[in-house]
Amino acid sequence: MALNITRRQMLGLGASTIATLGLAACGGSNSGNGGDAPAPAADGDVKSLTFEPGKLTVATGNPAWEPWVMNDAPESGEGFEAALIYALAGKMGFAAEEVVWTRTEFDEACAPGKHDWDLNIQQVSINDDRKKAVDFSPAYFVPTQALIVRGDGKYANATKCSDFAGATIAVMVGTTADQFVMASMPDAKIEYYNNNSDAAAAVSNGQADGLVTDTPQAVYMAESEQVEGGIVVGQIPDSSDAGLGITLAKDSPLTPFVTDAMNAILDDGTVQGLIDTWLKAYTSDIPVLA
Repeated sequence: MALNITRRQMLGLGASTIATLGLAACGGSNSGNGGDAPAPAADGDVKSLTFEPGKLTVATGNPAWEPWVMNDAPESGEGFEAALIYALAGKMGFAAEEVVWTRTEFDEACAPGKHDWDLNIQQVSINDDRKKAVDFSPAYFVPTQALIVRGDGKYANATKCSDFAGATIAVMVGTTADQFVMASMPDAKIEYYNNNSDAAAAVSNGQADGLVTDTPQAVYMAESEQVEGGIVVGQIPDSSDAGLGITLAKDSPLTPFVTDAMNAILDDGTVQGLIDTWLKAYTSDIPVLA
């Protein structure tokens, strides 16, 4: 209980500072482009290239999970990915009111073809197979994967991956979580679910022994009782990949603008500030399974 209070207090403090961070992102210098010169993307031309001219349409998950988006309300700008989008949009020359949010399933974020959105952000890991279908922004965060189990279950005291031999591990279809389970827990059985809500329910009702997802989301799901009596037993070793990226349609004319803007807010410390504000409480002091 004390741990929950501490993290919520941290998030409350983060929410009070996010507006300042967003303004800094819009007006700060771009060290990647030389001093105070604006990013090339902020020259106004980008607004004629979007799905709805003059607007930046951004898709996120349905639902969008904390701490990526707080209270399933990306328009609030609260939560790491919601805040990141407003910082990125500002660097590209869009005002906050010109950002329009929509929702998609996870698979659509990586699907080829045309879409009714410009950008899609919902913790999509960058990999070569997905690059064949969509464009990616530069990576904005490199998470690990972690394992949630029931605190009253047989795996609650596990300390190493081999403890999960014979266990049934739930993962969301389309994610890279299964790759890390197969690599670190080859004797476990993987069950696929359409979304993490269904996977969490499977662990809660005993259909699965554990759930693997990115570490910040795993901590939130345990603390918020998405998994009944859930605990994060540990991070999976060597479960970092190329990082998370925003997806765009393949060969989108917006890709160079997004690339320039993301590199700018990475270079000037804006992204690190958002990581410290929204994710630190969900990534610290989590043991790594042996």
